[in-house]
Parts: sequence; structure tokens; C-alpha cells
Amino acid sequence: MSKEQKSGLSLSNKDSSEVALLKRALNREKRARKQAEQLLENKSKELYDASLHLREANGRLESLLNKKDSKIDSAFVNIIDPYVVMDLSTRVINMNTSAKEFLGFDHTKEDVHLISLVHKDYEQYTAESFKTLLQVGVLKNYNAKIYTKKNVEKSVNINASLIYGEDGSPIAAQGIIRDITKEVQIKELLESQKKQQDIIVENSSLGIVLVVNGKIVKANKTFVELLGYSELELKKMSIDDISTIEDVSLYEDILKNNKTVGTDKFSIVRKFHKKNGKSIWGKTSVSTVRNHKGEIDYKVAMVEDITNDKISEELIKASEERLSTLITNLQTGVLLEDENRKMVLANQKFCDLFQIPIAPEKLTGVDCKKALDKYKHLFVDPEHLIKRTDYIFKKKELVLSDELELVDGRTFERDYIPLFIDDIYKGHLWTYNDVTLRKNYRKNLEIQKEKYSSIIANMNLGLVEIDGNRTILMANHRYSEMIGVPQEDLFGQNVLEFMNLDKENLDKVNEQFEKRKKDQSDSYEVEITLNTGEKKHWLISGAPRYDEAGKIVGSIGVHLDITKQKELELQKQNLVNELEESNQGLQEYAHIVSHDLKSPLRSVTALATWLYDDYSDVLDENGKYNLQMMMEKVEGMDKLIDGILKYSTVNSDTLDSTDVDVNQVVREIGEIIYIPDHVSIKVANTLPVIQADKVKIHQLFQNFLSNAVVNIEKKVGIVEIASKETTTHWEFSIKDNGVGIPKEYHEKIFKIFQSIGNNERSTGIGLSIVKKIVDRYRGKVWLESEIGVGTTFHFTIKK
Repeated sequence: MSKEQKSGLSLSNKDSSEVALLKRALNREKRARKQAEQLLENKSKELYDASLHLREANGRLESLLNKKDSKIDSAFVNIIDPYVVMDLSTRVINMNTSAKEFLGFDHTKEDVHLISLVHKDYEQYTAESFKTLLQVGVLKNYNAKIYTKKNVEKSVNINASLIYGEDGSPIAAQGIIRDITKEVQIKELLESQKKQQDIIVENSSLGIVLVVNGKIVKANKTFVELLGYSELELKKMSIDDISTIEDVSLYEDILKNNKTVGTDKFSIVRKFHKKNGKSIWGKTSVSTVRNHKGEIDYKVAMVEDITNDKISEELIKASEERLSTLITNLQTGVLLEDENRKMVLANQKFCDLFQIPIAPEKLTGVDCKKALDKYKHLFVDPEHLIKRTDYIFKKKELVLSDELELVDGRTFERDYIPLFIDDIYKGHLWTYNDVTLRKNYRKNLEIQKEKYSSIIANMNLGLVEIDGNRTILMANHRYSEMIGVPQEDLFGQNVLEFMNLDKENLDKVNEQFEKRKKDQSDSYEVEITLNTGEKKHWLISGAPRYDEAGKIVGSIGVHLDITKQKELELQKQNLVNELEESNQGLQEYAHIVSHDLKSPLRSVTALATWLYDDYSDVLDENGKYNLQMMMEKVEGMDKLIDGILKYSTVNSDTLDSTDVDVNQVVREIGEIIYIPDHVSIKVANTLPVIQADKVKIHQLFQNFLSNAVVNIEKKVGIVEIASKETTTHWEFSIKDNGVGIPKEYHEKIFKIFQSIGNNERSTGIGLSIVKKIVDRYRGKVWLESEIGVGTTFHFTIKK
């Protein structure tokens, strides 16, 4: 279907709807016009009949007036309503019995002027009406208020006409009076009620809407303010345009009842959409108004804003769900009973504790008193349980930690919490906890306490417990021995009284007491003087002491006599000092020796070089060989002296800690050491940057690489360096494809002056220096080797 067709169809549907609406309006107008025409026809007939009656009576009146006799009453005996004849000055000439009764006057006994009976508010209106009567000859529907003889205010409706003489001039007037007091009162009451109703509707706290055929035709101020639309905007909408129904199924049931039962009043909750995009919840009460045929004329909807109630209801519902979930999942058995001891709520833990094979929700309504009688066999003393429970119910006071012992060895603790609302008892809550483990733990704790009390009393450590004022509360036998005072003399005394501390140690102890107040534990040493004058060194471990509420109320100290250890420590320190002095002397001696030995070696080297240069032409091959051997021996001796000096200073040097790029160290070593042409150095992975002393790391790798490159006899020699990281160390490996190292040398080569074979170039010091450097970095060094295949050295350095 094209857009034009859809548009045409939409317009057609809209036009059809409007035509149907107009037809219904036209039908209502026709019915109203028909009713009005019928009413007008009835009134016209009444007026016509009254006119004929008046005209007929007029002739008789004129005759009677001329005769002036008293037979007038008989002439109007058939007129039921009050009938009065007056002259043109409003003086009553005659009136029938109904008029006499209504007005309370008798014209035969007194003069009655009708103008004097008119309410003052109607005097002007009456004068104008009388003038119209004189001009037209007829006065229709004159409505006014008059006073009767008894001064009773009456509302009247008068239809009057003039009576003419023989010459055609008016000589009197006649009229029929109808008492409309009640009608006027009803009308005024209705108008008053309508005004009051309009005021109530407009000022009602409820939104009020008049709906015809689903469309809003009227809305009060509250409804307008509630949604933010103007009344004009609302008249263009239906109730469904601005709201949705919360419970559609409930609404469908209501509509069904409307058709079958005729229920014209119902309430439903709708969600109303405000003009600003927000929403509110409204309790909507609908009243249906039907015509005489039972068809719906219109509906009145009253909307109460229940948004806050709805939010509160949802919050309460969510709170109840959370509470229910919480109770259901508690690891405490929960039982809620009402005032009649009927079960309201129980959770799964309650069922598990009492081994009840039923879902807790199915227990609702169970008589708890009967249930207790049924399950009393589970308890060690069932009769006591029932009596105790009845006593608790009678008192209706809070009970905590009421202990129950079961025949299967378990122990429960229950709490009873009475529930009162406005001081009215509404039930109670039981909570049950399985405290079997805790009770057994307490028993074991008491046993352990007795056990450790015996240990404490006899252990080799002095134990003392003091309060916040440093008063001794408890001291074991060992402490008594250490301080040299009997146990019974210690209790209640200040802990510092028997320690005889000098100022330095007293300040130290006071500082520790302040730490205990700040919840700090610590160990420290003090020197005390016994009453005998003997000095002792104690190691004290102190900790805060707490009460049941966790408040610090003192401290506990464990005392160890370390006097002998201090003496040994002093001896050790003296030995260390002597050793350091000896090492210092040895280092100085090594420097002096190396200097004194190197000086003649340099001289020997120079002389040998001169001999070789000056006499190479004279010397035979044997002489040249001997000179070269001598220079090599001197060179080896020089290396040996350097090695001894380095070995002696490895442990004495201060270690720097800087970032050392091992990749760069390897490159620098490759540039300064001798590497045969058939040998190459490779790095298997990127080496790390470590925190260390660069000189020592350089020395470490140079010794490994120097040893590796000179011990490869294969045509293609390879030295490979690799690394990996562990949680605490860096691990490195230097692998070569050289001759290999026999198993018996794997430990020896790391000792000074130990080398493999008869390699005269080796001093036997390089790997011993490596071992000392690795030791300084708290690592280890080892090797894996196979003869003819190669060797891999491993070493680690702590991060």
C-alpha cells in the first residue's frame, strides 16, 4: 500500500470517527429539542386553557362586579389554586377560599392591598410588571416573594389578566396564584449545591476528569497541575493517551463485569505520563453515568496521586524481600511465632538443626507448642525444656544464650526476643545456634590452660603479668629465681622495684611501657642489678594485655637471662676485631709484597727483553727459546701476584649498587680479552639490567669468558651466554664446546691455586675469585661438563 493510500485510509478513519461523534451529538440535540417541544406544547396548552378559563370568568366577573353581590365564591368554586380579584389600586375585591387560606386574609372583614404584601426586593419588579399588565392586558409568569398575614415568606407564580368594563376600559384585574416556595427552595438548593460542587471539584486535592466516549471533555485544576498539560491540551487526548494500566488482567476482569453484572464503579492504578516526561502513579476511581436506556453517557474519573505511597510500598516490599532473604540464608536457625504460638516464619537452617524434612515455607501456621511436644525426645531433659519454655513465655522478657543439650551430643544456644507493637504483645522470635564446637573448644581450652599453666610455672623463661600501674599480678617460678625474690613477695609489688635499673635502662623500660599502651609489642635488652649486686642481662619480649572487651589493661613480659650469651658475644666481638685487624694487616702485607715482588720482576723482564733485542743475532735457537721462556715465566709470576692481590681484596672492597647492563659488560669484555679467531661469543637471550657493583660483575664475567675461550680446540669454537629470572635471584650460564672438565675437578677449580692439567698460563686464582664474588652476592656457582663435549658454568646473584 502506498503512502497516499495509507494517508487516505488514516484520514478516512479519522473522518468516520468524527462523523460518528457528530451523529451522536446530533441525536442528543434531537432528543433534547423533542423534550423541549413537548414541554412547550404542554405549557402552551395550559396557558391556552387558562386563557379560555379567564376569558369565560371575565364575563362572569364583569357581571358580578356590576351586581356587587356575594355570589362570587360560588362562581369560582371549581378553581383549586388561590384566585384573587383586585381593583386597579391592588385592593382585593374578592378571593376564593384557597386564596384566603393561603394569604391568611379575609377581604370581607378587612381591606387587603396586594402591593403591601410584596417583598421589598421585588417592589420595583412588581411596579414594572403591573405597568406591563395595564399596557398588554395579560401578565404571565410573574414570580416574586410575598408575606402572608402571619409574616411567612412565600414564593409565588402569578398569571393575571385585566377585566374590562362595558366601555372597554379596565376596571379590575384577576389572577391565579401558585405557591412555588418549595420549587424555589429546591432550585436555590440545587444551585447552591452546584456551586458548592464546582468549588469542591475545582479545589479538590484529587484530579477529576469527565470522559465521554474515551475522550477527556473536562478536567479540574488539580488534574491539570498534576500532569502539567493545559485543559485545552487534555481535551484533545484520551485517558489512554496519558496513562497506562498497571494490572491489565485486573482491568480486563472489570470490563467483563461491566458488561455482565453492570458494575459502574471501580478503582484501578494507572501510571500517568506528565508533560515534562516524568511519570506518577494514580489511584483512579471511575464512576459510570448511564441514560434511561442503560447506555453510558459519560464517565467521571477521580485520580489520587499515590506516587509516594507506591515508592514507599516498593521500598517496603524490597525491604521485606531483603529481610526474608537474609533470614532464609542466615547461618542461625530462625523461628518466628505469633501471639498464639503459631509459626509465622522459619528458615532452612532451623529445619536443618532439628532435622525437619519439610521445606520451611510449608511450616507456616503450625502449632509450635504441639511441635515442641513432638520433638522433645531430641533433648537430654525434655521435661525441663518444656517447663523452661513455658516460663519464658509467661515472663515475656528477653532471654539470651539459653543452653539446650541434645541426646546426640550437640549443644544449642537459643535467644528469645518478644515482639511488642504499641506495647501490645504480637509474638516472639527464637534464634538457634549450634555451639557444640564452641563448647568443646571451651572445654579443650580449659584443659590446655591447665596444661600450659603447668608449663609456664616450670619453664626456663621468666613470665610476669602486670596491670596498667605496673603492679605484678602473676609471676612464675622461673622469674622468681631470675630476680632472686620469692614468688609470694612479688605479688602486688611494682615490677621495677626489684630490678635496680640505672637511668639508661630505666628510660628504655619506660619507653617500652608506653608502647604497650599504644598496642605495640616489642623485644628489647636491659641490664639489671640483683639485690646481691650481681649484674644480669635480660632479653624481654613484651606484649599488651587485654580484657574481655579488648581494652588494654596492662602487659605481659617473657624474660630470658642472656648473661652468658652476652659474655660469649663480647668474646666473639673481640675475636672479630682481632680478625679484622689481622685481615687488614694481611691486605697491607699483600700490597707491600706485590709491590716489592713486581719491582724486581719488571727489572728481570726489561733485562731479558734487552738481551733478546741486543743479542738475537748472536744467540742460537736454544738461547732465544730460553730467553722467551724466561719472559713468559716472569709474565706468569706477574699474573700470579695480581691474582693474589685481587683475591685478597674481594671481600674487603665496598660494593656499589647501580644499574648494570650485563649486555654492555659482555660487549666490553669481548673487546679487551684475547679471543682466538676460531672462537665466537654469542648471547642466547637479552641479558638483564641488575642492581650490583659494575667492577665486580665485570670481573666475574671476564674470568668465566677468559677461561672459556682458551680451552676450545675444535675448529669452530662457541661460547654462549644465557640468563633467566627467579623470584629471588638472577641465574646466568656460560656454555662452551671446549675440552671439558673431569668430574674430580668440579669442586677443586673454585679453590685458590687449583687449575686443570699443566697449563702454565693459568694461575689457579680466577675461579676462586669468581666464587668469592658470587658468595658476596648470596648466590651459588656450579658447573656441568662432559669430556670432549664442553662445559657449562652456572651462577646466581641475589636481586
